[in-house]
Amino acid sequence: MEILHTLFYFIVAIGLLVAIHEFGHFWVARKTGVKVLRFSIGFGKVIWKYQKNENSTEYALSLIPLGGYVKMVDEREGEVSAEDLPYAFTQKSLWARSAIVAAGPLFNLILAVFLYAAVFMMGETGMRPIVGEVVPTTLAGQAGFVEGEEIISINEITTKTWRETMETLMASIIDAEEGVVVEVKTVDGRLLTHTLIIPLALSQEPERLFKELGLKAWQHTIPAVIGKIIPGGAAESGGLQVGDLLLSSDGIELDGWIAWVKYVQSHASQTIKLLIDRKGEQILLALTPESIIDNERVVGKIGAGAYISDDLRDSLMVKYSLSPVDAFSAAVQRTSYYSVATLKMMGSMFAGKSSVDNLSGPISIAQYAGKSAEMGLIPFLKFLAIVSISLGVLNLLPIPVLDGGHLLMFLIEAIKGSPVAENIQIAFQQVGMTALLALMVLAMVLDVGGLF
Repeated sequence: MEILHTLFYFIVAIGLLVAIHEFGHFWVARKTGVKVLRFSIGFGKVIWKYQKNENSTEYALSLIPLGGYVKMVDEREGEVSAEDLPYAFTQKSLWARSAIVAAGPLFNLILAVFLYAAVFMMGETGMRPIVGEVVPTTLAGQAGFVEGEEIISINEITTKTWRETMETLMASIIDAEEGVVVEVKTVDGRLLTHTLIIPLALSQEPERLFKELGLKAWQHTIPAVIGKIIPGGAAESGGLQVGDLLLSSDGIELDGWIAWVKYVQSHASQTIKLLIDRKGEQILLALTPESIIDNERVVGKIGAGAYISDDLRDSLMVKYSLSPVDAFSAAVQRTSYYSVATLKMMGSMFAGKSSVDNLSGPISIAQYAGKSAEMGLIPFLKFLAIVSISLGVLNLLPIPVLDGGHLLMFLIEAIKGSPVAENIQIAFQQVGMTALLALMVLAMVLDVGGLF
C-alpha cells in the first residue's frame, strides 16, 4: 500500500511539472506562429489522445510518465509541405526560437513562484525556530548561539518555522565560503546576528554537517500522554486510547513524550510491554511498532500523537500567512534564492567540489513525493516547488539535449550570424546524450544503493 501511495504521488508530481514545462514550449510556440503537431505528457506508446481535427494539435498521454514533449513542424525532422512551411520552427526568427526553447524552464520557475505564493497565503503551522541547548564545541556554539534565541532570518530570508529554518539553512550552506548570516532575537528581545562558518569539506557531507552544526530545536518537556490515534496503526491495534498516560516501556520509566518516541523508533518490529495509566487504573499492553524507512534508516512507528495543551502549543507553535501581494513578493524571493542555491550546487558538483551523493534519481524523488504528501498539502506544495526549480535550472544549463544546449547554439548563431553547421550540432547532441545518460545511470545507482 505504501508503494502505491508513493508511486501515485510521484506520478502526480512528475506529471504536473512536465505538463507545465511542455505547456511553456507549446504556448510560446503557438504565440509565435509555429504549428504544433503533438503535445504529449510521457514518452513511448500513446495510451490516450485527442485531436479536434486533422489540422489541429494532437494531445496525448504516453506510457512512460518520466517526461514529455512538444512536436512542432520542423524541417530538421523531415520534409515539410509548402502549406506548413511558414509555420515551421526553423522558419522563425532567432528570438522566437529562443523564446520557445526558454519557455519550458521559465514556466517551471513561474510555477514555483505560484506554489510558494499559495503556501504563504494559505499559511503554515510549525514549531517556532527557537534554539535548544548549544554545545560550545559545535559550529553553532563557536558562532555564539545561545539556548532560547529565536531565529528570525538566514541570509536575509525570513524564516517563521523550524522546518523552514533548516531548509533555508541547508540551501545557504552550499558554497557559503563567507559564512551564513543568521539573525536572532534574544530572550530579552534584542536582535543579534551570528555568522556560521562552514568548512567546505564538511558542507559536502550532510549527515556529518548536521551533527557538527549543533543547532537543535528547543524542546519543552511534553508529557507522555496520547492525544491522537491514527486508524490502522500499531497504537490502535495494541489497545492505546486517547488520554492514556504512558508510565513505562519494558520496565523502563518514561519521563516524557520524546523519550517514548525514541524508544519506539529504536524498537521497530519488536514487541513492547507498555504500562499505562487510564483514568487512574494501571494497564499493561503489548504493541509492536511497524518498520518504516526514515532518512535511509529503519525506525519504528506506532501511529500516535502527543497531547499538547493549548498553552503549551501557543508557546511552541506559530501559524502565519501573508496577503496576496506580500505572498507573491516572498515567493519570488524564495524561488530566486533556491534557484541560485541549486545552480551553485550543480556547479560545485561539475567542478568536483561537491559529492555526487547529492544527486537524486527517480527513486529518491518518489520517496520524497510520498513522504511530503503524507505530511499534508503544504509540505507537498513545497516539494513540488523545489523540484520545479531544480527542473527549470537544470534545463537551462548549456548542456546538449537540454533546453540550455539549444540556447547555446542560438547564442553562437547570433554571434556568428548563421546557424551552427548541422554535423557539429549532431556531434554536440550525441556528446550531451551520452553525458546525460551517464548522469541518469549514476543517479539510479545511488538511489538503489540508498535502499540498502
